[in-house]
Amino acid sequence: MSKQDGRGRQVTTAPSDDVSATILHIDMDAFYASVELLEHPELAGKPVIVGHRSLRSVVTAATYEARRYGVNSAMPMAVALRRCPQAIVLEPHFERYTHYSTVVMGLLRDVTPLVEPLSIDEAFLDVAGALRLMGTPWQIGTRLRERVFAETGLSASVGAASTKYVAKLASSRAKPDGLLVVPAASTLAFLHPQPVSALWGVGAKAEEQLTRLGLRTVGDVAEVPVDALVRAVGPANAARLHELAWGRDPRPVSTEREEKSIGHETTFETDVTDTAIVHRTLLSLSDGVAVRLRRAGVQARTVAIKLRFEDFTTISRSRTLGEPTDLARRIYEEARSLYDDASQGGRPVRLIGVRGEQLVGAVASLGLWDDDEAWRDAEYTVDAVASKFGPGSVRPAALLKPSSQRRFGHGDD
Repeated sequence: MSKQDGRGRQVTTAPSDDVSATILHIDMDAFYASVELLEHPELAGKPVIVGHRSLRSVVTAATYEARRYGVNSAMPMAVALRRCPQAIVLEPHFERYTHYSTVVMGLLRDVTPLVEPLSIDEAFLDVAGALRLMGTPWQIGTRLRERVFAETGLSASVGAASTKYVAKLASSRAKPDGLLVVPAASTLAFLHPQPVSALWGVGAKAEEQLTRLGLRTVGDVAEVPVDALVRAVGPANAARLHELAWGRDPRPVSTEREEKSIGHETTFETDVTDTAIVHRTLLSLSDGVAVRLRRAGVQARTVAIKLRFEDFTTISRSRTLGEPTDLARRIYEEARSLYDDASQGGRPVRLIGVRGEQLVGAVASLGLWDDDEAWRDAEYTVDAVASKFGPGSVRPAALLKPSSQRRFGHGDD
């Protein structure tokens, strides 16, 4: 059973007059899957998995009906279909997700300028300054959910609390399509019965270490001496978990979000030994990275690749450039060189990825001679054509040849 399958849902149904829970966390419900269902309303209420049908691919998203069979995002598609063989698989459409994310974030900023996006489908809001005009956090959260649904057809869950940590935890407990308000005075009563896995940063390994100490709830972690926590998880994590267990989280909502890297990766249908196929895939991935860099108005100082071989051994290689770039050709040249140096004698490749790292604000070339001028003009022209006629209307000639089937996805940002 998935941890995010909607069971154990906790919501605030009656209006709350509390005004202390001014940090809201809004999280779209099964966002990618819900967006796909807008195009397939006949599938509502059925187990749906978003991802490529290839058994070598992974699950991008799943509806709550599929999650109840233990299907989770990032799970191998083969495993997901064994757990839920009746699931309907839909191909992902990232341009749709970006569109609806932009709409939702715009609605949030209608409430307050203090919006901190965490990802494409979730954000924090500080509504302290909106109380006089818009009412209590419960009223703001209720109206916001109603407006999101009215304008997009998508449902969202909202947690309201006095800290970011508790607000995020509250929204996860309210899923799907719910609102949970945790007044400041009720923080510990809400927090302490939660399992230790509810603490930020507690994964499977840390949960096992804490359980060995007999710590099964957040309240247990709050009461145990810090020295015991240090022995279990180290001094830095011990101090952080102790503070969180007592509901202390001083971080404000920040409107500045710095993107640390931009990347794409792909898993091949079958392990690849043909260097030409790998090179063409690197060109396609580099092109996708460059387009996203230019859209974000940034350039990469470092190019990195990720290689996963047939035995799942994974390596990364990177190289810092003399000057930052947002050009596919320059990224590809570096990525290809990194691959050629790391390919280990044609060892079969299962997955390959390209990333631009150490991002800086884009600047124009100031040199008298710009070695990349021709490529820059060409790629910027492609951007202009794509903005008018749609992505993929113009592509590098090398990518127009038939190639082995590939499955592309965004890397983590």
